[in-house]
Amino acid sequence: MKISELLKQDKVTLSFEVFPPKTSSSYESVARATQEIAALRPDFMSVTYGAGGGTSEHTVNIAADLRKKYDVTVLTHLTCVSSTREHVAKMVQKYKENGIENILALRGDIPEGGAPHSDYHYAAELVRDIKSQGDFCIGGACYPEGHVEAANKTEDILHLKEKVEAGCEFLTTQMFFDNNIMYNFLYRIREKGITVPVIAGIMPVTNVNQIKRITSMSGTYLPERFKAIVDRFGDNPAAMKQAGVIYATEQIIDLIANGVNHIHVYSMNKPEIAAGIQASLSEILG
Repeated sequence: MKISELLKQDKVTLSFEVFPPKTSSSYESVARATQEIAALRPDFMSVTYGAGGGTSEHTVNIAADLRKKYDVTVLTHLTCVSSTREHVAKMVQKYKENGIENILALRGDIPEGGAPHSDYHYAAELVRDIKSQGDFCIGGACYPEGHVEAANKTEDILHLKEKVEAGCEFLTTQMFFDNNIMYNFLYRIREKGITVPVIAGIMPVTNVNQIKRITSMSGTYLPERFKAIVDRFGDNPAAMKQAGVIYATEQIIDLIANGVNHIHVYSMNKPEIAAGIQASLSEILG
C-alpha cells in the first residue's frame, strides 16, 4: 500500500522505524527484532539506510521480508549525499523488484572522514530522480526546530517547499520533545503553502547515552520537565526506560488530541518499547 493512500484515511496511524545491522554477523538478531515489531501490526514500518549506503543490502532484505513474509507496508530510506546516480538507480531498481512502493528520500549525513559525492547536493534532487524512475510514493524529512545547517527557520521551510514541489507526498519530522515546537512548525509551513501530510516523529528516550547523542548531533531542545526525568531516573536503567516510554506516550496522546493523527516512533529495534507504546494507546488507536 502506498503511504499517501494510508494517510488519506480518516484514522490515527502508528508506525515504527527499524534499522539494519552494520555487519552481517548481527543480521539474525536484528531480523528477529524487526519481526517482533511487525507482529504488532503497525500501519507501516520504515527501514533506514546507512550513511553512504553501507547497509543498503540489509535494508533491501529486511524490507522485503517485512513485506512478503509479514504483510507489512514498508517505507525504505534512501540517502544520496555520498551516492552516485548509478548507485541510486541500482537501489531504486532493487526496491522495485521487491515490490516496495514507498521511499523516504534523504540527503543524509556526510560520513565521518568522508566527503559528499558531486552527483547530489540536496534531497530535492534525489526526489526528482526517484520520481523519474518509477511510480513510487516518496516521502521526505522535515525539522520542526530547523535543520542544523540552515541559516534560519524561514530558509529551512523554503528548502522544504522545494522538496514537496519536487514530488514529496508526505513528510516525517525529526524527533522533538516539546509539542509546542511541532504546532508552531505546522502553522508556519501551512502558511507557506505546504499542505502534504506531516507525520510526527517521536523518540522514546530510554537511556542517558541517547540524550548525549541527540543533543550533540541535532541540538534538539529538551524541556525542563524532560530534563528533570533524566536527572531523577538517568542512573536507573529500568526506571529511565519506563519513564521514557511514558513521556513519549504522553507526547503522542497530546498530539492526537490536537489533530496530529500520524505518529512515527523511532523504536530503535526494541520490540518491548514499540509494544509498550502501542499498548498504552490501544483504545486511542481504536
